[in-house]
Amino acid sequence: MVSAKEVINELLVDVFNHILSIEAQVLKERGVKLSMTEVHVLEAIKNTTEPTMGNVANKLRITMGTLTTSINVLVRKNYVNRYRDENDRRKVYLELKDSAKDVLKVHDEFHEEMVASLLNDLDIEKDEILLKSLENISSYFKQRY
Repeated sequence: MVSAKEVINELLVDVFNHILSIEAQVLKERGVKLSMTEVHVLEAIKNTTEPTMGNVANKLRITMGTLTTSINVLVRKNYVNRYRDENDRRKVYLELKDSAKDVLKVHDEFHEEMVASLLNDLDIEKDEILLKSLENISSYFKQRY
C-alpha cells in the first residue's frame, strides 16, 4: 500500500516538473530563446524592489557566483544591463532591457493562461478546501526554505 507521504511527494514533483516542461515548451513556441533559468532570473530582477546582485541572488535563493554566471550570459545576450552605484561602488544594479521585458510579457501571458485554464477546469474558486491546501503548501515552503 502506498503511503500518503509517497503520494504527496509524487504529486508535488510531478506537478512541478510538468509546469516547468510545459512552460519551457510554450515559451519556445512563442519565440523565446532563453532557458527557463534565464527567464526566471529576469523575473526575479523585475520583482525585486532594489535589483542589486545581492538582492536578486537572495530572492532566487542562489549564490552570488551562480547569479553572476547567469547575468554574464544575459548581458552578453543583450537582455540585462549591469551597472555600479555611483555612491557605493560595491553595489551592482541590474536593469532589464526592452528585449527582457518582451520575454517577460510572454512569460506572464503563459502564467495567466495556465491559471485561467486551471480555474475553468477545476473551479478552484468554489473549492475552499483545495484553495486553502494550496495556500498552506505555499506558506510551508516559504517559511521552511
